[in-house]
Amino acid sequence: MSAGLVQAAYIVAALFFIMSLAGLSKQTSAKAGNYYGITGMTIALIATIFSPSAEGLAWVIVAMVIGGAIGIHLAKKVEMTQMPELVAILHSFVGLAAVIVGFSSYLDPAETATHAEHVIHLVEVFVGIFIGAVTFTGSVVAFGKLRGSIKSSPLNLPHKHKLNLAAIVVSLLLLNYFLNVNGSMFALIVMTLIAFAFGYHLVASIGGADMPVVVSMLNSYSGWAAAAAGFMLANDLLIVTGALVGSSGAILSYIMCKAMNRSFISVIAGGFGQEIIISDDAEQGEHRETTVEEVANMLKDSKSVIITPGYGMAVAQAQYPVYEITEKLRAKGIEVRFGIHPVAGRLPGHMNVLLAEAKVPYDIVLEMDEINDDFSETDTVLVIGANDTVNPAALEDPNSPIAGMPVLEVWNAQNVIVFKRSMNTGYAGVQNPLFFKENTQMLFGDAKESVDAISKAL
Repeated sequence: MSAGLVQAAYIVAALFFIMSLAGLSKQTSAKAGNYYGITGMTIALIATIFSPSAEGLAWVIVAMVIGGAIGIHLAKKVEMTQMPELVAILHSFVGLAAVIVGFSSYLDPAETATHAEHVIHLVEVFVGIFIGAVTFTGSVVAFGKLRGSIKSSPLNLPHKHKLNLAAIVVSLLLLNYFLNVNGSMFALIVMTLIAFAFGYHLVASIGGADMPVVVSMLNSYSGWAAAAAGFMLANDLLIVTGALVGSSGAILSYIMCKAMNRSFISVIAGGFGQEIIISDDAEQGEHRETTVEEVANMLKDSKSVIITPGYGMAVAQAQYPVYEITEKLRAKGIEVRFGIHPVAGRLPGHMNVLLAEAKVPYDIVLEMDEINDDFSETDTVLVIGANDTVNPAALEDPNSPIAGMPVLEVWNAQNVIVFKRSMNTGYAGVQNPLFFKENTQMLFGDAKESVDAISKAL
């Protein structure tokens, strides 16, 4: 395949990637967006493998077969509830790949015509390895926190911000030394170890409540790591693709931070990384319990119902019986809608995908900004597995760790039913005054079993 044909194929693949991002921006076109992405990646792989500069074709094919087999196995095995941790670990692969490409490019550098080009190449290697190393260990920690193998509480080392700053300053000094001695393996290895430690500490210091932002942030990092690898390999498409992923991840991180009333810098610096003192139930008041039969009767007597799902619904796999309830109520002429908080679940858009998987119609699934004003005119709200995203303390308690965070104002409805296993706090570790309000009743038990029983009662 000629060089000109390879470049033409890269342009076509880049266009497909842009079309993929556009398609993924809406639920109705998301499936097409996935197909555009698959097509673009197929074209990119074929063009790269058969390009004039490609070597070791047999090894490349072997690696693709092994990687493809692992990918297919994981895609079939992983549950939708495990998707956030899968995304996190995939980001780590991109980071590790950037590190390996960096060292490979350093050990076997491309020919450069001038000294300036050589220096630029050394900077590309150094920066690419640094970003890749930070992305790798940071993503591994995020994976561990989402999976539960690492505690979600933040790591609070003394002077943690100074440690982060020291890691960056020392890395810059090493870059200067690396360039002055025309590429020092010692400086490169020391910087890599510092970057590994920096990535670990950066994410370990962030509390579990900020994990949705961390995942999108790491998505951005993996994109810039891929772009850095593209510079080192002189691959234009990898640069473009990495920039698309990096910029879209950064935009998503900004949107998530805005939805949580957080500054991006504060999340990176530690997020909800302070120990939280939980007030006990006695300080809040008494909660009221209800039964399946009472909830079913309340739903029958309602004219409008809003369901606000959270990660607890995903864990319990309750989205399917929730869909059954939705269809039964709509058949009775009752208006049913869903209110989705931007950070519901542990990955942006996670709830939307789960509901779509259960065949819930797109047009009744609304974002927080679209539905928040309607709670005051709603008869019954079902809070299924959500906690921090419906916490009135965010608006009423200036001392709360989540103060200022926009939330679904479910307490404005006539009746609120909260589905929970117990009175434990949510992922952020903050007590929820909603549970003790006069118009709130608690339905304890497994969410799926409770919703199934309500569906039968209807």
